[in-house]
Amino acid sequence: MKCLRCGYCCHKCLVIIVDDPEKGIVKDNIITHEGDGSPCKHLEGNKSGKYKCKIHDRSWYNGTPCFRHGQIENSPTDECRMGRYILDNNLTVN
Repeated sequence: MKCLRCGYCCHKCLVIIVDDPEKGIVKDNIITHEGDGSPCKHLEGNKSGKYKCKIHDRSWYNGTPCFRHGQIENSPTDECRMGRYILDNNLTVN
């Protein structure tokens, strides 16, 4: 799934994340991002469509729930449906 950087998941979804990026995916370095409207601690930016994750370039990122998040897509190049909806309707997520 192609992320459109709308920020919805990073503000609204309860997800398991790493606490300290320097440690990576190891026991006692896994925390919960509550999805209560506050941004994930690894999120940069403040505008839908322009958000960026500070840990996407880490070698262990593909083992995270964020990387594995998907919808019912036919191809890895299919756009995120929620992101498309957020951007098409000029909605804010924060």
